[in-house]
Amino acid sequence: MTMSELGGRTRDTAGASGADGRADRATEAFVAHRNLLFTVAYEMLGSAADAEDVLQETWLRWSDVDLGAVRDQRAYLVRITARQALGRLRTLRRRRESYVGPWLPEPLLTAPDVAEDIELADSVSMAMLLVLETLAPRERAVFVLREVFALDYDEIAEAVGRSPAAVRQIAHRARAHVAARRPRGAVSPAETRAALAAFRQAIETGDLRRLLDMIAPDVVLLTDGGGAVRAAVAPVVGADSVARVLARIGAAVSLRPAQVNGCPALILRLGGEIDTVMAVRIDDGLITGLYAVRNPEKLSRVDRETAVSR
Repeated sequence: MTMSELGGRTRDTAGASGADGRADRATEAFVAHRNLLFTVAYEMLGSAADAEDVLQETWLRWSDVDLGAVRDQRAYLVRITARQALGRLRTLRRRRESYVGPWLPEPLLTAPDVAEDIELADSVSMAMLLVLETLAPRERAVFVLREVFALDYDEIAEAVGRSPAAVRQIAHRARAHVAARRPRGAVSPAETRAALAAFRQAIETGDLRRLLDMIAPDVVLLTDGGGAVRAAVAPVVGADSVARVLARIGAAVSLRPAQVNGCPALILRLGGEIDTVMAVRIDDGLITGLYAVRNPEKLSRVDRETAVSR
């Protein structure tokens, strides 16, 4: 179910209830914050489909809440969402242990203005979501709620079932862990667009030398086919190896620049159908990471923009 459908469903539910306006107020609050709630769930799970399921669970619990006792509706809704996402994350982690080849987050086509919010774009980027995958579930929840959505420690404690003092310690560990692994140098949107255009042209022409000039010596290409389509089952590492892979694909597909998860990307089409979404990580002017999602189950949301917000 999409977020628009979910919004329609909540309105239908409110109307059917015949309540004295309480249900309408609950619906209005939920719909007003749903982009935020989706972003919270997505950053915790890396899956848009699972984030949508979490939103439905959140609504069911929110619809039973006594609104008169809620001091901060935004924080309350975020707490419910985080609790539901945390429970689902533990299940997903077990499933991903048997995933065929590298696992990558489900890509989202995002609006151009997301890139202007540097913190938001960083938090939903493929690179950051992969860093968050290396955290334990509760550490991930605490990091997302504190560093991205600025909840206070008392609120986070209620969401994750730990004391505020314990949450502070978890936040400290998670912050240090992420800091050691996050992108090294920021690149302006203008530089990003120029680099992506040059990168696209180099792939289309199969210009191996130009590709080698643009990618870092230790560049890593991850390809997620999920066992459903052909993909490398191990990371492709090093400029020579990655450049040779890229130089072979230009003649077979059409490439379109896009913004995916707030960052530059190329959408590769084969026979008019989306075949691959390749997100690009740029550090200090060089391409250091390429994230190619080919699993068909993960490509359903790149034909339309998904709203994300903080």
